[in-house]
Amino acid sequence: MVKKQEVRSEYVKKGTMLIVAFISLVVGFIGGVVFGIYKSSTDESLQIAAPKQQKLKDESPNAEQAGMILTLEKETSLNPENEETWIQLGNLYFDINEAEKAINAYSKSLRLNPNNANVMTDMGVMYRRSGQPLKAIEAFDKAVIIDPRHEIARFNKGIVYMHDLNDHIAAIQAWEELISINPQAKAPNGQLIKVMVEKLKE
Repeated sequence: MVKKQEVRSEYVKKGTMLIVAFISLVVGFIGGVVFGIYKSSTDESLQIAAPKQQKLKDESPNAEQAGMILTLEKETSLNPENEETWIQLGNLYFDINEAEKAINAYSKSLRLNPNNANVMTDMGVMYRRSGQPLKAIEAFDKAVIIDPRHEIARFNKGIVYMHDLNDHIAAIQAWEELISINPQAKAPNGQLIKVMVEKLKE
């Protein structure tokens, strides 16, 4: 965020104005693109994450969610080998931003089935929300190894590189790999990712 500074003169050099205009244009473009994080386990719904790395405040579950959590926690204690129950529990914790509990539930499901790319991707999102971007990248990479065509994992990887690790080159590379798989891949705001990448390169 650019802080306002005192204006010491009512006149500004033309060159300075051009620089400020250029910076404003770049900031405006980046700010105008909706950089989101996708959740992939259940319904491919879009989950918008904060643009900067931070732990989001946990949300109190509603009555229905609280009841389902209690039921699933009981079920996992009675049948800890039930992969689907762990996934459902992880998804509920995902929805209320209980990142650590979601990671724990997803980890339990992945011990039973380490080849679930969707769960691995969702766990990556939770790592990001808990302020662990490197672990998020690791999870997205594992998801891509499991399923090389997993677009959501590739897109989310670029988001973490761009916003959390401030590595725009790595972000562009992640998105270019996605484009090579699907040239028509779109960002959450509907913009083609290839167009977004071209503008970032300008």
